[in-house]
Amino acid sequence: MGERKKSSAVEVSSVKKKKEKKTKDNNKQREQKEKEESQSIMKQQKSTTSRSKKENQRKATEDYQSLRESELSGDEVHGTDRDVDNADDHHEEDQTDGSEGHRGVEESDSSEDEVAPRNTIGDVPLEWYKDEKHIGYDISGKKITKKERQDKLASFLANVDDSKSWRKIYDEYNDEEVELTKEEIRLVQRLLKGKAPDADFDQYADYVDWFKYDDALHPLSNAPEPKRRFIPSKWESKKVVQYVRAIRKGLIKFDEPKEEEPKFYLLWGDDSSAAEKANHLAYIPAPKPKLPGHEESYNPSLEYIPTQEELNSYQLMYEEDRPKFIPRRFTSLRSVPAYENAVKDSFERCMDLYLCPRVRKKRVNIDPETLKPKLPSRKDLKPYPVACYLEYKGHKGAVVSISTEASGEWFASGSTDGTVRIWEVESGRCLRVLEIGEAIQYVAWNPLPELPVLAVSAGQDVLILNTGLGNEEEQRRVKDLLHVETPTAPDDNIASIVSWLQHDKLDGIRLRHFKMVSSVEWHRRGDYLSTVMPAGESRAIFMHQLSKKLSHRIPFKLHGLPVSSVFHPTRSIFFVSTKKNIRVYDLLKQRLIKKLETGLKEVSSIAIHPAGDNLIVGSREGKLCWFDMDLSSKPYRVLKCHPKDITNVAFHRSYPLFASCSDDCTAYVFHGMVYSDLNQNPLIVPLEILRGHTSSNGRGVMDCKFHPRQPWLFTAGADSVIRLYCH
Repeated sequence: MGERKKSSAVEVSSVKKKKEKKTKDNNKQREQKEKEESQSIMKQQKSTTSRSKKENQRKATEDYQSLRESELSGDEVHGTDRDVDNADDHHEEDQTDGSEGHRGVEESDSSEDEVAPRNTIGDVPLEWYKDEKHIGYDISGKKITKKERQDKLASFLANVDDSKSWRKIYDEYNDEEVELTKEEIRLVQRLLKGKAPDADFDQYADYVDWFKYDDALHPLSNAPEPKRRFIPSKWESKKVVQYVRAIRKGLIKFDEPKEEEPKFYLLWGDDSSAAEKANHLAYIPAPKPKLPGHEESYNPSLEYIPTQEELNSYQLMYEEDRPKFIPRRFTSLRSVPAYENAVKDSFERCMDLYLCPRVRKKRVNIDPETLKPKLPSRKDLKPYPVACYLEYKGHKGAVVSISTEASGEWFASGSTDGTVRIWEVESGRCLRVLEIGEAIQYVAWNPLPELPVLAVSAGQDVLILNTGLGNEEEQRRVKDLLHVETPTAPDDNIASIVSWLQHDKLDGIRLRHFKMVSSVEWHRRGDYLSTVMPAGESRAIFMHQLSKKLSHRIPFKLHGLPVSSVFHPTRSIFFVSTKKNIRVYDLLKQRLIKKLETGLKEVSSIAIHPAGDNLIVGSREGKLCWFDMDLSSKPYRVLKCHPKDITNVAFHRSYPLFASCSDDCTAYVFHGMVYSDLNQNPLIVPLEILRGHTSSNGRGVMDCKFHPRQPWLFTAGADSVIRLYCH
C-alpha cells in the first residue's frame, strides 16, 4: 500500500509540470502577437499623419454633407470612419480630432452653467409674454424688448444661404439663436441612438467579481441557467394579442387626454381658500354635551328638589319618560356619593359620536321676496271687475246659464225652473219671460247684432227663439228665418236623430234630438250652431245650418265622451273637448290639426282667446290650464285656484281678462296678456276674487260671462241670483 501511494504522487507531480510548461509557451506566443500588432498600429498612425491637408479638408466636407442629409431626411445619423461621429466607436478618432473638440468646447458660450441668463422673469411661465412686446426685465428693472422675428419665407431663404443653419437653435428663454458645437452635436447623436452621452463610458465592461470564495462555508450553485430565461414567453405573447384585439374592437377604451387649463393663481391671495378646496375630509367637531345646571348642584335650592308625590309619579312612568337625574341635597361636597350611571353615560356618549353621522351643511341666506315672480302692480292693470254693482232677481230655481247680446244692452238667463228671462243690463229690468216648461241646460245668443235670436237647450230639444228685439226689418227677417214649412232632412238616418219642427207655442224652431243636449255654441257668422249630446256616443256632436234647415254629423271620429265644442273666433277650426283631451280639427280639410293633453282628471269647460292661439281649460278638480298652441301641446301654466269644481271659464273679447267660476261660490279674475311677439310668453296675473253668492244644494256659481264691451263680469249662482261686477 505504501509503494502504491508513492507511485501515484510521482505521477501527479509529473502531470503538473507538463501543464506549467504548456502555459508558459502559450504566454510567450501571446506576447509576440501583441508586439506585432502594436508595431502595425504605429505604422498606420504614421501613415495617417503624413496625409496632406487637402485630403483632410475634403473628408471634413464629405462628413458635413452626410450629416446635413441625415438631418433633413429625419433618419438617425450614421457616420463614417472620420473625425465627426465615430468618437463613440473607435478611440483612434478621439485621438486625432481631440484637439479640435477641446477648442470647440472652449470657444462655445452656449452653456447655461458658464453664462448666466439675461432674462430674469421669475417663476412665471413664458406663455404670459406671448402677446407682449417685451420678455422679462433686466437687472436695472428695464423691459427687455423682443427681437423682431423673420417671417417663414425670409427665414427659409436665410437658411439656404447659411451653411451652418442646421446647427442653430432658437432659445426662447433668452430670445436668441445658439449655434451648437461639434461636441454638442455628437452628444445629441448619441442620445438619439440610445447610447450613453459620454463616449468614454463602457456599457459592456468586464464583470468584476467582488465575492470572496475563500472563507465561504456553503458554495454557490453552479447549475447552468435554465432555458426558459432566454426564450420569449408564449403566455405573454398570447396576452398581448388578446389586448390588441380588445382595443381594436373597442372593448378597452383609453382615457381621453384632459385639456390642460392654464394654471393661474393670485400672487397676493390668501391660502385659506385653497385649504377649503382640498380633497381631504373636513373636520367636523362633535356637538358638545349639555352643561350641568342648578339641578346637578350638590346643594340645590328647594324649588329644584322634587317632592315625595313627584317621586312616586316617576315610578309610574315608563323608563324612557323618567328624568335621568333627580336632584338631591348634601351638606358638603365630601358627602356626595359616586355617580351610578357614569360608565353608562360615557359609553352612550361614545356610541353617539361613533354611530351618529355628522354632515356639514352650508346655509344660503336668500331673501324670500326675491323668490317671488316679478309681477306688475294691480293698479297698472286696471280696469277689471272689483265690486258687485247690480243683482238680477226673478228666477225661482238655480240659474244654470247666461249669455250676453252682441251690443251689450241685453242678456239672457236660463234656470232650472223652466224659464228663460231677458234682462236689460243697465237697469236690471226683466224685459221678457219665456216659459219653456223644462229645466234649461244652456242658452246662447246669436253673435250677429242684426239677428236677435236665442238658442236654448232643454232636455232633448234645442229651441231657436225670437227675442222680439230690434226694428221691424230685423223682426221680418227673423220671422222668415225661423219659419219651417215641412220637416225636412237630407237623409233618413239624420231624420231619426234630428228633426226640424215649428214650435207650437213660442215664435221659433224646435230641433228634436234623440238624446239630451248639454251645450249649444254659435259660429261667428251666426248661421251655424253646434250641439253636444254626451250620451250620443259616435253621434254626440251635430252641426246645424239655420238658413237651409239642415243638420249633419261632424266628419271626425270621437275619442271619449264629449264635454263641449267651440268654434274658432276667426278661422274655420273646430275644438272638441273630451274628459281627458282636446282635439283641434280643420273643417275645410277635414283633418286633425293638434291634440292637446290636459293631464286633468275631468275637463268641465273650455274658452278660446279672441286671437285664437290660446285657450283655457277648467276641470272638476279645481285646476285651470292655459294652453299656448304655438308653443306646445301641453299646458303652459296650471293654476290651482279653486278648492272645488270649476263650472265655467270665459275670455273677454277686447280686454286682456279671463275669469273662472266654481262651486265654492267664488269667481276669480285674471289678467292674461297675449303678445304679438312669438318669443315673449303670455303674462298671467291673478287680480281679484269675487264673492257674494251663497251655496245651494252643494252648488255655487254655475256660469260666468264677460260684457262684450265693458270690463264687467256676469255671474249666475245656484241661489237664483245673477250678479254684475264692475270696475
